[in-house]
Amino acid sequence: MSQDVLTVAGLEVAYEVGRARAHAVRGVDFTIAPGEVLALVGESGSGKTTTAQAATGLLASNGSITGGRVLLGDLDVTGWTDRQFRSVRGTRIGWIPQDPHSSLNPVARIGDSVAEVLRVHRWQDKDARKRRVLELLDRVGIPEPDVRARQYPHELSGGMKQRVLIAAAIALQPALLIADEATSALDVTVQKTILDLIDDLRREHGTAVLMVTHDLAVAADRSHRIVVLQDGRVQEAGDTTRVLEDPQSAYTRQLIADAPSFDIAVRAPRSVPAAGTDAAASVEPAIVVSALTQEFPRGRKRAPLRAVDDVSFQVAPGTTHAIVGESGSGKTTIARIVMGFQRPTAGSVVAGGHDVARRDRASAAAFRRDVQMVYQNPFASLDPRQQVAAIIAEPLVNYRLGTADERRTRVADIVDRVALASTVLQRHPRELSGGQRQRVAIARALVLNPRVVVLDEAVSALDVTVQAQILRLLEDLQRDLGVTYLFISHDLAVVRRISDTVSVLRQGRVVESGTTERIFTDPQHDDTARLLAAIPGGARRSAPLPAAVPTEGVPA
Repeated sequence: MSQDVLTVAGLEVAYEVGRARAHAVRGVDFTIAPGEVLALVGESGSGKTTTAQAATGLLASNGSITGGRVLLGDLDVTGWTDRQFRSVRGTRIGWIPQDPHSSLNPVARIGDSVAEVLRVHRWQDKDARKRRVLELLDRVGIPEPDVRARQYPHELSGGMKQRVLIAAAIALQPALLIADEATSALDVTVQKTILDLIDDLRREHGTAVLMVTHDLAVAADRSHRIVVLQDGRVQEAGDTTRVLEDPQSAYTRQLIADAPSFDIAVRAPRSVPAAGTDAAASVEPAIVVSALTQEFPRGRKRAPLRAVDDVSFQVAPGTTHAIVGESGSGKTTIARIVMGFQRPTAGSVVAGGHDVARRDRASAAAFRRDVQMVYQNPFASLDPRQQVAAIIAEPLVNYRLGTADERRTRVADIVDRVALASTVLQRHPRELSGGQRQRVAIARALVLNPRVVVLDEAVSALDVTVQAQILRLLEDLQRDLGVTYLFISHDLAVVRRISDTVSVLRQGRVVESGTTERIFTDPQHDDTARLLAAIPGGARRSAPLPAAVPTEGVPA
């Protein structure tokens, strides 16, 4: 009997697009042994998720395996139907999806969602299912499992929801666990907790793990072996330590160079006047946040939730100030207040020379010209019905700036500045990659020559190669245009690369602030040190994760 839990041999996958056939995976080979973690890495469109879906019968309806074989243990599942795969999903294969927010039924209680896999596999005893659900929720570290089991997804944080998905995936102790970008949407401390949990389960049960990720740093910390994909082909494969220390492929070398977690150098400090100095007094800050407080009511019998608690900071013109912290620390709430989307309970904000809270109709229009925003999800923030040219020109049209010819010239100039080909102007957002869409969003934000741009997790959804390109673009634009950035992020590795100054938040309060160089080299607060320690890939492993996992009793 084969010792490998999963064997992928010469896998070929294609999608039918209209009358054409698009080849997404070409000749991919790998195996995974019990207790082993294999990482599939590569940028968006490299074939990572398609490979994982082909191995589990989850390909889209227009996708099919056109060559090669997939084996679960000694069982050839290459030509299986969806009905046949249902017999092994949950029992032999567990799947942890990428987005915890959209992967749970919003109208089903948490306990019922976890119990579903048990019910499907004929756990008839309702009391036994309930006991198993509570055991699973407790095992994945969810406090008060009996209370949480009765709650709905909207009542849980992103990290809690991801734990629920893990509980469902391991309910029947499958031999293979597939984690498809399972932590990419989580902040670094929650990400570390989830990855630690998966690793504990692997060690305890000998579970094989197929980790699908664009983050080479996560793969470096957590995998035994790596398979690097590009355009559906294997560019490099081998022991994780060997691949990272001696990459043979130019593409792998580029991925390593682009991974911000591998870059230990802090951005070269620029001249940022220290608060209270004569130099600072002579320069009007681009952003001034003073004693900002935001409370949200929670009903008559409960005290209001204080999401932002007496936060103050200043940002010098032409620099980047980052706000970092875990989910729920108040980062996005501050961004919304700075943008004027909501009024604070107390405190004040001046951005781009405008008092955000004290605006009449005329000053509001001027404020919108001077302060722009780039969102996390470029696809959701771009009108799918418009072509790119119209999307970027819309702010110019709204402010009645220039003639039609002048607007076309301005749009062409800004598209060139963000390194997009002119051919994208006639395309719709759906026809662009994620990186191209984010460049369009940046172009739209900059077309009015704003003084301040707020970037709310603007690169967190991008793979490392595109992320590195966008970060370089932002730096180039800042240097050329003198624009000031307020950079909201849970990714400290990215913050280290792009920011000049940092405020670290914890439960709505600033626990530490200062230059990026000082924060990263000499953190003064325990919360800051904990965030820094959670950055994946900070220390390259000299040896892979322990591979000696007992396999006796583990299903092949």
